[in-house]
Amino acid sequence: MGEIDFNDTKTAFISKTDSELRKARLLFSVMANPALVNLGKNMVNLAFSLRIPVDWAIRPTIYAHFVGGRSLAECDPIVRKLGSHQLKSILDYSVEGKHDEASMQATLEETLRSIRHAAANPDIPFAVFKPTAFAPASLLEQAVPGRLPSDIAGYQRFKESVDELCKAAHALDVPLMIDAEDSWYQHLVDETVEEMMIKYNGSKAIVFNTLQMYRHDRLQYLGELIQKARTHGFRAGIKFVRGAYMEKERERALKMNYLSPIQPDKQATDGAFNNALMLSLRNIDVIDIFCGSHNEESNLLLAKAMDENGLAKNDRRIWFAQLYGMSDHISFNLAKAGYNVAKYVPYGPVKSVMPYLFRRAEENTSIAGQTGRELSLIRKELSRRKSG
Repeated sequence: MGEIDFNDTKTAFISKTDSELRKARLLFSVMANPALVNLGKNMVNLAFSLRIPVDWAIRPTIYAHFVGGRSLAECDPIVRKLGSHQLKSILDYSVEGKHDEASMQATLEETLRSIRHAAANPDIPFAVFKPTAFAPASLLEQAVPGRLPSDIAGYQRFKESVDELCKAAHALDVPLMIDAEDSWYQHLVDETVEEMMIKYNGSKAIVFNTLQMYRHDRLQYLGELIQKARTHGFRAGIKFVRGAYMEKERERALKMNYLSPIQPDKQATDGAFNNALMLSLRNIDVIDIFCGSHNEESNLLLAKAMDENGLAKNDRRIWFAQLYGMSDHISFNLAKAGYNVAKYVPYGPVKSVMPYLFRRAEENTSIAGQTGRELSLIRKELSRRKSG
């Protein structure tokens, strides 16, 4: 495998100028303070509600750090910049979906554009979409496993939209990742994605499902999916993440008096995530692996296991990925070592992606060690440059 050093800050921040690093240091310093994050969120929301123009203040700061631009075209400079350092980009339309017909149609058209855009640029190896952008609230609220929703028309439109996107991705040979959702209607997504895999994957993984491994049932689901792939003769594409809705999931389970779908602790989540990677690697003949993780241990585990199994670092069936603006020490060092690495690059108008940005800020504030790790690496690199 060779040595992968996630403490190599020269490689981690090779794409950033001194000025950009100082801005990042200030940004993560602010995000280390929950009170400041909450104050900023409230002030921005108030400005939007009063229709006070604040785009000019947001764009050069948190928006520029975590978002690629307002449109696909605006992301091109970042795609080229990452590509020059052997990193690929995945452009994610991060506008929070509204469920009226016009909004769903607009999101469908934008997602189709993103698929075509990826097909035309080798530095964009995947497209992605959030399935609830095409599901009306009435459909999601009545979702019950094992039972068709009464909103048959909405359900049919949802499946037709997903099929249209998967069909386009298949025609253009662009792998398409479908994000995970809240557990109480994830079964709607799982069922639909499996249908798309059978229909479009064949010998190549075009359609990818996403498994949130902080759910205690996902490892079992993975095993069942692998068996279905063998039975039906398709390649399963899976993006592995730890998860994004933990507090909401636990609160809903407590309120509605059912067993929480969330693992009992972080150790269990980490174990499930790593076990899922190893199970997939043992079944690499029928599954493509997309490791979406900011966890150093999990990334090193997969890289080492690839080497031990005699797999090439650039095996096209295995990808590593982190969010744009985070964990550059993982992304850039893995890419330098020769692995397939992509950055998830959100895009969209400033106001529309603010919910995404608030989540990034709150996530960095709440995840133990995340902001501290980013800050220590940035400070280390600034010190290295100053002394060097």
